[in-house]
Formats: sequence, C-alpha cells, structure tokens
Amino acid sequence: MTARTPDHRPVPAPVPRFRIVPMTERDGETICTWRYPPPCDVYRWPPWERMAAAGIEFGDPDIRARQYASVLDDEGSLVGYVQFFPLAGVVRLGLGLRPDCCGRGWGAAFARAAAQEAARRAPDAEIDLEVETWNERAIRAYRKAGFEIEDRYDRKAEHGIVSIYCMVMQKDRLH
Repeated sequence: MTARTPDHRPVPAPVPRFRIVPMTERDGETICTWRYPPPCDVYRWPPWERMAAAGIEFGDPDIRARQYASVLDDEGSLVGYVQFFPLAGVVRLGLGLRPDCCGRGWGAAFARAAAQEAARRAPDAEIDLEVETWNERAIRAYRKAGFEIEDRYDRKAEHGIVSIYCMVMQKDRLH
C-alpha cells in the first residue's frame, strides 16, 4: 500500500544514492526493453539484437565501454544509464531513467550524479546536455541540478527534426 499525505497525495519515495558503474551487455539488453508513455515514447531504443548486430551505441562493446555507464539504486537495481559523449573540451551527457522511476522527483539528483561523474572523468571539460524544448519536466529537473539553458537549435533525431535546448552545468553547482 502506498503511503499518503493528509491530503491523500502519495508520499514520494526517497531519492536513492545513485551509483554509476560500467554498463554490461545485460544492462544494455534490459534498457532496450524500456517503454515510456507518450510523449516520451520517442526515446525508446531499438531491439537489442538489432543494436548489437549493427554495432549501434551501447550495442557496440567499445562504445559501451568508453561512453556508457549503468546507474544503480541503493539496492543495486538498474534504474538508469548515462552516456558521456566526448566533444572538444566538453562532455555531453545523455541520460535515461527507467520508465517506472520517472515522476518520482529523482531527476535532479540523477542529473547531478551524472554531471559529478563527468567532472570526475574530465575535470577541465564543460558538461552539457541536450533536451527537447517541449520536455518541461526534464528541463525543471536539469535546472534544479545546476544546468542552465545556453543555446537553442533544431537538429535531426530518430523521430524527426526537433527543437533542442543545450543546457550547461554551472561549475559552482556541481557539489
């Protein structure tokens, strides 16, 4: 039974202490099964067999080892992933939280944990991420984590041409 506040709203689950670990092939296979409700359903990955056969993203063992990490909760369960995409002087984050973990108020802590790991891996690099401009919930979480919008542009995505904000982590907010 879900605990409720006096006005009958669910009590939010405590935010876990996220642990970032190397992504295994099994984690990648699991992530490919995640399905988000609309409008976030555009963020699903292709089937694992296709990713592995084509060597796409974390389906390629080299890319997986260099750029991807799994995110575990306090019990060691897979709750998300992070991509640390290297650019000149920048680490661009790609973030994915397991669908049933979305909407729990974990977004800011999740994004901050990813940014802290990026800063550990590349101390002198700027840390940024891209977010579609319609995704207000993610934008709020990223702002709360310490990211600020620094640019807006359109780019091609799997689901068409999308309007993007580039958000940059403010170094004074990393800790």
